[in-house]
Amino acid sequence: MFFPRLRYLVCGIAALFILFAGLRLGFLFGASDVSLSSGGAVLLETLGIGFRFDLRLAILLMLPPALLLVLPRKNAQDTRGLRWALRAWLGVALPFVGLVYIVDFGYYAWLGLRVNASVFRFFSNPDISAQLVWEHYPVIALTLIWLFASAALLSSFVWLERRTLDRAALPVRKRGVAAAVVIVIVVGVLGILGRVSNINLENPVPLRWSDAFFSGNTRMGALGLNPVIFIWDTWSASPDHYDLAYVNEHAKEIAAYLGASVPVTADKDLLPRFERHIPPQPHRLEFATPPNIVFIHLESLGGSVTGLHGNPLDPTPHLDRLARESWFLRNFYVPVTGTAKTVWGLFTGIPDVSRTKSATRNPFLLPQQSVLNAFTKHDKLYAIGGSAGWANMSALIKSSVPDIRLYEEGDWRSSNIDVWGISDLALFKEVDALLRRQPKDRPFIAFVQTADNHPPFTIPKDNDGFELKTQPDDVLHRSGFRSNAQYNAVRFLDHSLGRFIEMAKESGYYDNTIFVLYGDHNGRVADLPFKPRAYTDLNLESLHVPGIIHAPRLIAPRVTDEATSLLDFLPTLAGLLRLDYCNATMGRDIEHPAPEGERAVPVILREGAFPLIGVVTSRYLLRMNADGSDAGLYAVDADDVKNLADENPQEFARLSALARGLHEAARVMLYSNKVEEHSE
Repeated sequence: MFFPRLRYLVCGIAALFILFAGLRLGFLFGASDVSLSSGGAVLLETLGIGFRFDLRLAILLMLPPALLLVLPRKNAQDTRGLRWALRAWLGVALPFVGLVYIVDFGYYAWLGLRVNASVFRFFSNPDISAQLVWEHYPVIALTLIWLFASAALLSSFVWLERRTLDRAALPVRKRGVAAAVVIVIVVGVLGILGRVSNINLENPVPLRWSDAFFSGNTRMGALGLNPVIFIWDTWSASPDHYDLAYVNEHAKEIAAYLGASVPVTADKDLLPRFERHIPPQPHRLEFATPPNIVFIHLESLGGSVTGLHGNPLDPTPHLDRLARESWFLRNFYVPVTGTAKTVWGLFTGIPDVSRTKSATRNPFLLPQQSVLNAFTKHDKLYAIGGSAGWANMSALIKSSVPDIRLYEEGDWRSSNIDVWGISDLALFKEVDALLRRQPKDRPFIAFVQTADNHPPFTIPKDNDGFELKTQPDDVLHRSGFRSNAQYNAVRFLDHSLGRFIEMAKESGYYDNTIFVLYGDHNGRVADLPFKPRAYTDLNLESLHVPGIIHAPRLIAPRVTDEATSLLDFLPTLAGLLRLDYCNATMGRDIEHPAPEGERAVPVILREGAFPLIGVVTSRYLLRMNADGSDAGLYAVDADDVKNLADENPQEFARLSALARGLHEAARVMLYSNKVEEHSE
C-alpha cells in the first residue's frame, strides 16, 4: 500500500516544480530586465540555480502531505479526517504561494526588486498602499486570475489523489519499495539542500540566495531567486543594529574621512560620535541679506532619463537649461533608493541603512539632529501634494526641525488627482503663493516634494499647455523608458519645474534664492544602450540622479566631476551661507577637499536583510556584502563587469577600508544622532 503514496508525493513534487519553473521562465520573458542576447552561459547557470530553488520549494510544500501519508497505522490514504487535513494544507499553501508570485511580478515591475520581507513595511500605511495598488494594477482581473488558478491547481491535486491514493496498489516487491523510498529520500534531501557536490556531511551548507548573484550582475541575480524562499530568507535574517566593535576598531579611518576627532569614551555603553564643529567659512557667498533656499525633490528622476545625462529623447529641456546655468554635480548619488530614505538622508546626513524598513518608520530613531537647525534666520516650510504620513516622514520632519511648517494633503485648494495628492504643477503653484506671502525681512527655506513621476503616472487635465507625446516601443526602450506613460510623466515633471521657475521670477524671489534640485532615486528603466553596461549591471543607474545648485545671481555656473552625495547638501549650503554649526553625521561640505583623496561617497546597491554596500568615485565602484565578503572593484564607465581588484590593488585597498567602515558607522549614527541622547 505504500507505493501509491510514494507516487502521489513524487507526482505532486514534479507538478509543482514544473509550475514554478514555468513561472520562472515567464518572469524571464515577461518581467525581468535580462537581455537574452547577452546572457549566454551566465544566463543558463543562473536559471539552473533558480530551478534548484524551485525544486526546494516544491519539496517543502509536499512535506506536510508526506508526513500525513507515512503515518504507520492511520494515514491520509485510508483515513477520511487525515485526507481532508491534507487537502486543507494544500488549500491554504497553494493559494498563498500563488499570491506571493503575483505580488512578486508587480513588485518587480514597480521597483525592479524581487519581493522580500521589506514588502511588509507597506502595511504601516495600509490606506495609501491599498489605493496605490488599486490605481496602478488591474486588481479585479488579477484577483480573478488568482482565484481561478488556485481552484484549477487544487482540482488537479484532487484528480491526482484519485489516480494514485484511491487506486488499488499493484503488487511490488518489498525490495523495490525500499529502494524507491531510499532514492526519494536522498533526492529529497539533495533537493532541499540544492547541491549535489561539495557537501560537508557534518555541516551541510544549502544553496543560498547569494549564490544567484555569482555573476555580479544584479539584474541577472534577481532572475535566480525564488520569491517565496527569498521572503523567508530576508524575514529570518538577524535584526542586529550595528557592529560597534568594528566601528571602534576603525574609528581612526572613519574620523579621517569625516574630518572629525577620533571619538574616545571610557564608557563602553556610549556610542561613538564623530562630531566636528564647523566655523563660518571665509570667501563664500556675498549677500546683503541671507538668500532663500528652495529644495526641489524630483520624484523617481534618475540621471538616465534626463537629457543632461545623455538621454536621446531629450525629455527634460527645462532641467537641462537650469543645469547649464548652475553648479552642476555630474556624478551625484543618493545613498540608497526610496523616497522616504531620501528624505531621511537629506534631513539627517546619514544613509538610511535600515534593513527591513525605512528609518522614518522606526520610532526609536526619532528625533534626529539636523544641520538644518543651524539656519536660525530662515523660516522653514515643507510642502508635499499628498500625505506626509506615508512612511511616517512627517514624524522625522516635525520632530527633528521643530520650527518647520508642514503643508500636506488637506492644506491645499487644489483637488487630488490620484493617491499621491494634487498634481506637481498645482503643488508648485500653491507653494509659489505661499512664498509670495513670506515676510520680506525673513529669508525662507522651502522643501517641495513632487510625486507625479511615479505610478500611476497621472497627467492632470489642467496642465498649462502640456502636450502628450507618443513614441514607438523600440524607441522608448532604447532610451530607458518602459512605457509612454513613464516618458510623459518625466516630461510633465520637467514642464512643471519650468513653470515654477517662471513663477519664481514673476513673484520676485528668484534672484535671491538658491534652488537645490535632486532626484530622489531612479524609476524603473529599460535597457540603456547609450550608457556603459556597468552603469546598469552594477545597479548604479538606480542611485545616480541629477544634482543641481541653481542661483545664477549668486553662484557662477560650474561643473563638479568628483562623486558627491545627497548627504552633502546641507553642510555645503551651511558653508556657502557662512554658518557656524556642528555635525556628527556623514554629510560633508563639497567645497572642502576630501581627506581620502579622490572623493568617495557611500552607497547601498541592494537593500534588505543582506545588503550590498559600497563606495563610488567618479571612476570606480567598490562593492561588497555588508559583512565585508566578496569585495570587488569595478570601473563605472566600462562595457562589462570586471573585477579590477588585482589590477589596481592600491585603489581596492583604499576604497575597501572606507566601504564597510562608513556603512557600520552609519548604522551607529542612526542611534548616536538622536537628540535625546545628547540634550542638556
